[in-house]
Amino acid sequence: MSFAQKRFAFRRRAQRGQGMTEYIIIVALIAIAAIGVYAAFGGVVRGQTAVVASELAGGAGTAGARATATAGATAAATRAATNKNLSNYEDGNAGGAGGGGGGQ
Repeated sequence: MSFAQKRFAFRRRAQRGQGMTEYIIIVALIAIAAIGVYAAFGGVVRGQTAVVASELAGGAGTAGARATATAGATAAATRAATNKNLSNYEDGNAGGAGGGGGGQ
């Protein structure tokens, strides 16, 4: 095998490895984004899923959907109205929709 052929084979393997690395980085970023979305909207998603399951079972899910939406909107408005600064930033953050964190 000549020097040029060896060099070409090495480059092809390096590019294949680069493609796999890029794929892994993209999958990791998607996973991090999914975790963030679930942490932000986890409670609402669970409530909506419970309402759909109730309707599929033959129950009245409309009132449950309205209650879930109202509770989520109230909780979001309360959290948005809270004035945060460096002295009280961690107060109440662990108990948000979907939970998360909890510094020690």
